Amino acid sequence: MQRLASGLAITLGLAVSGCTGFGYISKTYVSLKPQVVTISCNDPYEVYDQRQQRRMLVVSNALREVTGCGIGDRYAARDPAETRAQRFRLAARTYLDETVREDCRVSGETVFTDLQTEFSYTCAGPVEPRNAKVPRLPGRSGVGAGPR
Repeated sequence: MQRLASGLAITLGLAVSGCTGFGYISKTYVSLKPQVVTISCNDPYEVYDQRQQRRMLVVSNALREVTGCGIGDRYAARDPAETRAQRFRLAARTYLDETVREDCRVSGETVFTDLQTEFSYTCAGPVEPRNAKVPRLPGRSGVGAGPR
């Protein structure tokens, strides 16, 4: 009986944390237009950048996570699940570099699902005002249905 109660408590905890993650993502990122960054294995990742909070959500898609990035040289002969954390970190770093924030560094990450990871970052310069004109990735615009 104690095992059942323990299992139920763990299941309930995971369910609540999943709902919390979804609510947080919706509240934090739903109004942002995604940008797309492509990493070395030629796979695009959607990035939702909350510049005032210095947080970004990097989003992949299910098909890519099953078939992608295992075919490039960098990830050759490796299961995409093995390289997931590396690829998401590379996408976050590439995004900062391509949006002219090479001086910024990733300072933390939260994995919400296999398809969504949030990165916090720090920069030497001040946070831009909310309506400031900021660099966007050239020739790339929204591609998905947004954060899930």
